Amino acid sequence: MAKMTKRELSAHLEQEISSALGYKDGKLTTQRSDALDRYYGKKYGNEQEGRSQIVTRDVADVIEWIMPSLMKIFTSGDKVVQFEPQGPEDVKMAKQSTDYVNHVIMRQNPGFSIIYQWFKDALLQKNGIVKHYWDDTSETLREEYKNLTEEEFTALLMEDNVEVLEHTQNGGEEDDALISLQPQQITHDVVVRRTYDDGQVRIEAVPPEEFLINKYAKTIEDARFVGHRVKRTKSELIQQGYPKSKIENIFSNDEADYKSERLSRFSHEQDNSPEGDIDDGIWVTECYMRVDFDNDGIAELRKVTKVGDELLDNEAVDSVPFSSLTPIPMPHKFYGLSIYDLISDLQLIKTTLMRNLLDNMYLTNNGRYEVVEGQANLDDLMTSRPGGIVRVRTPGAVNPLGTPQLDQNSFNMLGYLDSIREERTGVSKNSMGLSEGGLKSHQTATGVGQVMTAAQQKIELIARIFAETGMKDLAQSVYMLVQKFEKPEKLVRLNNEWTTLYPHEWKTKMDCTAQVGLGFGNKDMNLMHLGRLSQTIQMIAQHPAAGMLLKPKNVYNLVAEQIKAMGMKNVDDFITDPGDQDVQQQQGPSPEEQAKQAEAQLKQQELQVKMQKIQQESALKQQEMQIDAQIAQQDLELKQQEASVDMQIKAQELEIKKAELALKQQELELEREQERAVKIGA
Repeated sequence: MAKMTKRELSAHLEQEISSALGYKDGKLTTQRSDALDRYYGKKYGNEQEGRSQIVTRDVADVIEWIMPSLMKIFTSGDKVVQFEPQGPEDVKMAKQSTDYVNHVIMRQNPGFSIIYQWFKDALLQKNGIVKHYWDDTSETLREEYKNLTEEEFTALLMEDNVEVLEHTQNGGEEDDALISLQPQQITHDVVVRRTYDDGQVRIEAVPPEEFLINKYAKTIEDARFVGHRVKRTKSELIQQGYPKSKIENIFSNDEADYKSERLSRFSHEQDNSPEGDIDDGIWVTECYMRVDFDNDGIAELRKVTKVGDELLDNEAVDSVPFSSLTPIPMPHKFYGLSIYDLISDLQLIKTTLMRNLLDNMYLTNNGRYEVVEGQANLDDLMTSRPGGIVRVRTPGAVNPLGTPQLDQNSFNMLGYLDSIREERTGVSKNSMGLSEGGLKSHQTATGVGQVMTAAQQKIELIARIFAETGMKDLAQSVYMLVQKFEKPEKLVRLNNEWTTLYPHEWKTKMDCTAQVGLGFGNKDMNLMHLGRLSQTIQMIAQHPAAGMLLKPKNVYNLVAEQIKAMGMKNVDDFITDPGDQDVQQQQGPSPEEQAKQAEAQLKQQELQVKMQKIQQESALKQQEMQIDAQIAQQDLELKQQEASVDMQIKAQELEIKKAELALKQQELELEREQERAVKIGA
């Protein structure tokens, strides 16, 4: 059978877009626009000149008090999500997938910021939306290098992702005489364009006004149509791989009615600027719809990108890249209720009441007067100042008009409205820690804990709904993207260790369940329970049967939970996991372990033989060294004796020479005396 033509597909797509929720300024758009206005404290439009125009901020107050609790629950631990193995063969895969999926969400992407926007959109505008997809768009960077050697320059040119933009050679034009005296090294200054093609999972928060869905959809998975309508520049579209010839001639002209909700988001800071002044670009609608494109009678999921009247792509896909969450789900409906839906009426009533109270106070402080015409100086009367004088011609010419006093029930009404807000949202002064009297009425820690626990139940329910819907779906979607598109072998740093992952070996359909840790909501209470458990374990340790009930792994688990409850993420920095040694000892080694043990014993024996040989050789060398040392000592002593004998001989020869010298001296003296005697006789 023939496939749908481009015209038929375009007509079908146009019908789905025009009937989708969020496309036009309908009831949904009006509610979300009003929610933004109430959050920002925008005026209602019924204000009167000269009267109070205050707007209470109940919507903003409640949301801003809920957000810290939710962010603490989901981001204060070391893992946002966790996969549990379904069998022994899944243990390694579950640990790797847990570590890497958390790495992708919180490290590769700005996880904290994404989760914050996601949750806040849900609390304020019914549903929060995130988009998750594999981004293989290449990234181009300009890099500059100075004084590269010939080898470095050649290596740079050999890289496939490098394009030379500028190149300057240094040191090759000097005078020959100078070169002959001192050879010059040639260096290179180069500017290159480097292209990075390493894809990754992208996660981004989608503004609610950009999201479209079939009005009869209950979930994103079963929706007949889902769309993302966003402005893109032509450069961005070309970079994403769309043909330049198509993009340059496209003009977006179908979004004239898309204004109110978008303007509400920016109006508080841009003074209701026209839509064209907010940003520039062309409207792109990325659509995911189930349609029988090939006319086989079965509707398949297809992705079609529409810009103006042009269809840029049309391809079959496996899933819709969006995850949604809502704080108060409504059965059988996609859109739930927001905090705004719960308390918008209370904000209006409180605003009206506060305006009346303030107006009454203004009238009390600046009352009206009755004046007898012509009997008082009106200039004095109109100039109101402390201690001012009003000149009158007749006593009693000026009299104040009575102003009704404030009814005490008006203030009671404000308290009543706050109590209704507390019942609807769970946010109270006690849970905020602002009511000193409320906490004093509960003298024990247990009593205070009960008050806090009761106040947190609604917030914890919202957290559980977020975990079981949007967060779980996000984790599973990221897992599938990694398994399908990530490199077969990837080296990544996880938990302060370099780990090699093999995502393609993970199961195509995840056999693990994502669990979001909610044990961070009331850490004080959790620590108290863990402390009591620690005392119990200490008592067990003193019992004779402690070896049967208590193992090192049990103690490790308790201390690890205490460390986590204190806000410490890296448990291994404080204690060491003993592993499952006790279980292994009870069960005994497996055949594989026995073989490994036998092999280890054989290697140990070989090592012992080698060590004995080395020791014997070392002893022999030691003996040889001792003998050599003795011989050297004997030679030294013999030389010393020979030197001593030589010195004695030389001393004797010296004495003999001294004696001969003395004898010659005597002979010389005798000859001199004989000569003198001869001279005297003559």
